[in-house]
Amino acid sequence: MFFKTLETYELHKIILMKFNIMLIALLIALLVTSCGNSHKSHNQEAVQIELNNGQKWKVNLEMTPYILEAEQILLQYHDDDYHALADLLKNKNKGLIKSCTMDGKSHDELHKWLHPHMQLIDALEDTENEEKADKIIGELKASFQTYHNYFQ
Repeated sequence: MFFKTLETYELHKIILMKFNIMLIALLIALLVTSCGNSHKSHNQEAVQIELNNGQKWKVNLEMTPYILEAEQILLQYHDDDYHALADLLKNKNKGLIKSCTMDGKSHDELHKWLHPHMQLIDALEDTENEEKADKIIGELKASFQTYHNYFQ
């Protein structure tokens, strides 16, 4: 045996066990960090919305007013306070989400539109640059056009 005493052997086992625990913790931390970065890039990728056998999906009547009112708010915006615009759009989204009774494939397809749309509103809320805000507002207008291409 390599160890002169049982005490040295036990001490070596404890050190080795602590090393293994630290190594496992480090690997878990790396995995969580890389997974988090992976999800972030997936969220930024556009997800293709599908039509319902060539037809637009029907959105329930309780939800439609929130979407159309948010679009009108956006279309009536004229270079005022873009943070206030973001707040108004967020409030409409809260109502939209609360009124959701959709399920199944139509619900899934709506979320393919809604999630990136909400990310744009968050980006508008967070921006401190009017030029970036204008770009995001243009993307929000395009997002509403996408909504009309796939939903009724």
